[in-house]
Amino acid sequence: MEIRKLLPIAACQVIVTTDHLLDMFGIHHFFVFLSGGLLLNISPGPDMIYVATRSSSQGKMAGIISSLGIGTGALIHITAAAIGLSAIIFYSSVAFQTIKWLGAGYLIYLGIKSILNANAKDNLQTASANNHETHLSVYRKGILVDLLNPKVALFFRAFLPQFTNPSSPYFTINIILLGLIFDCCATIINITVAYFFAGLGQLLDGNARFHKIKSWFSGVVYILLGLGIAASKK
Repeated sequence: MEIRKLLPIAACQVIVTTDHLLDMFGIHHFFVFLSGGLLLNISPGPDMIYVATRSSSQGKMAGIISSLGIGTGALIHITAAAIGLSAIIFYSSVAFQTIKWLGAGYLIYLGIKSILNANAKDNLQTASANNHETHLSVYRKGILVDLLNPKVALFFRAFLPQFTNPSSPYFTINIILLGLIFDCCATIINITVAYFFAGLGQLLDGNARFHKIKSWFSGVVYILLGLGIAASKK
């Protein structure tokens, strides 16, 4: 009984001690950052929806590789936030609009392509070709989906600096460190989503009618995601 009472006290002491040590290096409220980051990552967003759609239509590996691509795109955004490049998107309407329309156009293009595949005469053959899309191509598309979303750049620029002291000599390193932790957490969650939705997609695999429905559904989802980015504002 005494041990049970001591465990919460010990856990609190570990949290306080860790927070104190990190504070010496300019990182504030680390465990608030962790809990907030986790809540944000488990909330469905464009990246998670993209991974779910990819996994259900093209299988587990496509979802996993898409997750890694999205994580790479986020890492580029994090680096830009750390060295100040994301400020260009924040202050320049031209830069924001350019990236926004490129991202929206790319997702709408993927959506139209998926719908056209759904209407192909030999749908199963088309689906098989899509399922054998090279890993590099899937990875590259994942990077672009995240990289061409200006809201991601603005998010990291606004979120990460809240937990580090701007006057600290380790400010840039701290931003990258916190960003890496956030990105790794997001990637793990997206890979979990990939496993789940790939399993759902396999239930009716081999059914021509189902492949047509999947292609239509994927296309509509991509188009809606693209329209969502197009409608986004600072």
